[in-house]
Amino acid sequence: MFGIPLRGLIVIGVLGTAGAMWVANGGKPLGSEAATAECRVTVVADILNVRAGPADTQPIVATMQRDSVVQAERRVENGFRLLADGRWVNADFVTPTSDSNCG
Repeated sequence: MFGIPLRGLIVIGVLGTAGAMWVANGGKPLGSEAATAECRVTVVADILNVRAGPADTQPIVATMQRDSVVQAERRVENGFRLLADGRWVNADFVTPTSDSNCG
């Protein structure tokens, strides 16, 4: 067909399909967003205590206001989520952002 061997048409079709999928995904490989998305959480309490460790008995080292967004880890221990800076917050008072991969 069109003077192109069948094998050539298959290669062109596969490359064209892969290119269309790449463009449709915003120029990123398929599936890459979930794997590389960071975990970020939003504070849903009026004031949230940030603690030195994963327990209510740990000292408060800071506070955060409602709607604050902060990077976090996927790790949750004793109901506390580990923040990216090594501090902890009660997981009941934060929620992952819509673009996060907090697991």
